[in-house]
Amino acid sequence: MKEIIIRKATMNDAEAITAVLVESQWFTYGHLYSKDYITKLIEKYYTVQRIEQEIVSISEEWHGYFIAEANGKILGAIGGGMTSETAGEVYVFYLDPLMRGMGIGTRLLNFFTKIQKYTYGAKIQWVSVAKGNNYGIPFYEARGFIFQHEELAYGTSEEDQDISMKYCREIN
Repeated sequence: MKEIIIRKATMNDAEAITAVLVESQWFTYGHLYSKDYITKLIEKYYTVQRIEQEIVSISEEWHGYFIAEANGKILGAIGGGMTSETAGEVYVFYLDPLMRGMGIGTRLLNFFTKIQKYTYGAKIQWVSVAKGNNYGIPFYEARGFIFQHEELAYGTSEEDQDISMKYCREIN
């Protein structure tokens, strides 16, 4: 594999980002949730049209997508925003399942953390991880995130049984 480039996403990346996000949903959550529930999440959050809008709608609350790319292929995407003056959060972070364990996720997270720290002034960083996500939980814990509490996942109801585990770390 050629050199991996971490960069801000452009409109030309929307379809490839969507493909990574959708594939990662099935890989990560296929054993946790029903097919219908995952399909509903994908239709709500991971359409090309929504990703295109999120690529161009940049603010303190949403910094846009940043991607890892090699040989013109998008391997992963991360996005998030500020939730207060000093708190940043990772809202979306997925990697091509075949690229796990190669350091790409760490590079993407480190790059995004620097954006939140130096551009937006974050001193702490939050992330929500689905309860039972045995890929995400050890990844974040190994990078200094500490479990804080559980809550219903963003945009869900009690019937969905989609519980997020909230983690936080200080940014040095």
